[in-house]
Amino acid sequence: MKNKSIIAFLLLALSFTACKDDKLAQVAPNAVKPTAVTEALPHDTDDPSIWIHPTDAAKSIIVGTDKDTDGGLYAFDLNGKILKKSIPLKRPNNVDIAYGLIIDGKKTDIAVTTERESNKIRIFSLPDLEPIDNGGISVFEGEDLRDPMGVALYTRPTDGKIFAIVGRKTGPSGSYLWQYELFGNGKFADGKVVRKFGTYSGKKEIEAIAVDNELGAVYYCDEQVGIRKYKADPALNDNKELAFFGQKDFKADHEGIAIYKKTDSTGYILVSNQQANTFMVYPREGVNGNPNSYKLLAEVPTSTIECDGADVTSINLGGPYKNGLFVAMSNGMTFHYYAWDLIQKRIDESKK
Repeated sequence: MKNKSIIAFLLLALSFTACKDDKLAQVAPNAVKPTAVTEALPHDTDDPSIWIHPTDAAKSIIVGTDKDTDGGLYAFDLNGKILKKSIPLKRPNNVDIAYGLIIDGKKTDIAVTTERESNKIRIFSLPDLEPIDNGGISVFEGEDLRDPMGVALYTRPTDGKIFAIVGRKTGPSGSYLWQYELFGNGKFADGKVVRKFGTYSGKKEIEAIAVDNELGAVYYCDEQVGIRKYKADPALNDNKELAFFGQKDFKADHEGIAIYKKTDSTGYILVSNQQANTFMVYPREGVNGNPNSYKLLAEVPTSTIECDGADVTSINLGGPYKNGLFVAMSNGMTFHYYAWDLIQKRIDESKK
């Protein structure tokens, strides 16, 4: 009787984990299994980003958010072990990474996260994960609707300047996203707003943002509506929408975006089909010679549940990650790592 009670409890727990409510899909039987799963965080994982070590790629780390009033950024090694937690942050949401911000005359790699309850973005040096922002940079100042959520970093190839593109819980169409130039101010990182742009349907929210530095494009998910594309460089003064795709491919929410780069101009855009527990794959370079036309190439089922955020690299990180690493958030306070070859196999199978 005791054994039956234990089994019943475990089955109930598994059912709850796989499906928080009736509208959510369970993990597919043929889902890609993770190569590794991180140690669990205390509260609620949301978004990861990959930092590549400059001299030994096997020492690269994953930085992920723990979304809570007493949350923070966490650094993980390639086995999923927690290496460090940042100072406490007030509900950090998304995170992105850039290389070589000049601070006090030195190039500094940075992780930038949104801190929702303080209406700021916070900047940390890497790989030590120490704050270098003198308390943070306020965003959406003067607006009634602030509450920052998504963030993506753009490094302009022509001059190496770094910009943060920040989204919020809700806001006006046409100026929903604000873009901030980041720079050193003495020993600290600082920022100033240089652009306001972005169509918004008003249906749900905009959280997932990703930037393609080489192609100069920013993508963001207008949840439950589609994926929008704009030029990333604010100096172009061009706020025209370039593409609006994935409108009929998703079960409900369009979520985390990751860009896998085969070359400087080719690869894949992967977008979380959150309630289906799959990733939708589109050609990074577009189709038929049109860089703003996107055809669905594959739907890849994964072990992640209700995935909010993801990141990917094609760099050889050693071990199982010779062709890169795909990392995605999952319910259960973890991030799942996948050797890229596992994802590529499913894409190739869809092409047959």
